[in-house]
Amino acid sequence: MLNILKNDTIIVIKGKEKGKKGKVLKVFPEKGKIIVEGLNLIKKHTKKRRQQDQAGIIEKEGPISISNVAVNCSKCKKGVRIGIKRENKKLVRFCRTCNQGF
Repeated sequence: MLNILKNDTIIVIKGKEKGKKGKVLKVFPEKGKIIVEGLNLIKKHTKKRRQQDQAGIIEKEGPISISNVAVNCSKCKKGVRIGIKRENKKLVRFCRTCNQGF
């Protein structure tokens, strides 16, 4: 089970986006990367392929390494480490600082 999942709120702890918060849109566990809403924007030059397509420069989110982010705990109000424990034959994620479940 991964520590960071889709729809988690994260905070960036390293890199040019340090200190910013966002919601996880996509997780790539085999690459160790995630895409976060509104962070690490890159510009992509596109060509018109079909009649309804838009040509020009498009800004979109680029991948960020999982090691550069931490899950944001709503109770602690900071980036925390995640623990995993078994409750009633299910794996449950929890904050290591305040023991609140996610």
